[in-house]
Amino acid sequence: MSLIAETANPLLERALLEKLLRRGEVPGSLGELEPVAVRLGLLQHSLKPRFREPQLVIFAADHGLAVDGLHPSAGKQTGEVALQILEGQQPVAAFARQVGLALSVVDCGLASRLPAHEHLLQRKIAHGTRNTRVGQAMTVEQAHAAIRAGMEIGDTLAGNLVACAGLGVGSHESAALVLARLTDTPTRDLVSAGAQMSAETLAQVMIIVQGAQGRHRDVTDPVEVLAAFGGFETAVMVGVMLVAASKRHLIMVDGLAACAALLVASRIAPAVTDYCVFCRSRTHQGLDKALSLFQASALLELGLDTLDGTGACLSWPLVRSAAALLSDVLDGDDLPSRPAGIEAPSTRSLYDPQQTGIPGLRPR
Repeated sequence: MSLIAETANPLLERALLEKLLRRGEVPGSLGELEPVAVRLGLLQHSLKPRFREPQLVIFAADHGLAVDGLHPSAGKQTGEVALQILEGQQPVAAFARQVGLALSVVDCGLASRLPAHEHLLQRKIAHGTRNTRVGQAMTVEQAHAAIRAGMEIGDTLAGNLVACAGLGVGSHESAALVLARLTDTPTRDLVSAGAQMSAETLAQVMIIVQGAQGRHRDVTDPVEVLAAFGGFETAVMVGVMLVAASKRHLIMVDGLAACAALLVASRIAPAVTDYCVFCRSRTHQGLDKALSLFQASALLELGLDTLDGTGACLSWPLVRSAAALLSDVLDGDDLPSRPAGIEAPSTRSLYDPQQTGIPGLRPR
């Protein structure tokens, strides 16, 4: 039996499309809202999808790659930015508050220790990953522990929507290495930001990532790839996504680290991608390539260049509107929440506190 059920249901999809047809004057008149609405109906297994207590979770960790001089002009350290988010001093915090997303930050592996905060979840696996150019970013055991921590977070989060975003100097490059190895995509396509990235900067980044690729040229197993390249934030997101999909919750994927986490999760349980929509918080050629790996496009294209998570905040009203299209427009009669003959599916969480292993992963 599959760990996560596919959302495909021809009878329900036909009913959803017929309902949408009654909403517009002609088929397709509601544009991109229509496929989003259908996806929401299928994943919630309902003609009237609704959301409760939506969550934005930013997963923060430091990377050993940073010692090689990645983004030397970035200025702020990962822990400093995470603290600013918690204290409402970053735009993503204001946007989350404005649109009604409950914001949490997870310390997955920051080098520093943050002061206690009501919206900080302490799940530190280690004080940052090691330099993947020198050795494994983390041990396979640490990768399993991080995925397990994410599963526990996913099981305890309130609501039925989680937006996932990563934070960390070196996070983008580590995620690019994971995506490149698991899809045979040229790493340059994932790390290049496009015209706004100078040739000198791209050359320096390529020296770093090619060194890491050469060090781990024979690694192909998804979790071993994750352990080789990092990071802790990506590994924890894998667990959150697996549990969210097992509970038929919507996952909003924002940023390259979240894309890498989704790819690893999909190698464990392929149907997890059925429960995702994609956001973007920055204009970046590498992110364009990452989205294409999932044959997906972002909900919004606003030319942003800000912290991952911002795109999820700005996309959430669109998702909410797509759900309202099915649930809140009056029909003139009280239609059932699902067509006759369709039974409610199981939504049992994958997470079991008594189980030490991770479902779908071969024992080591």
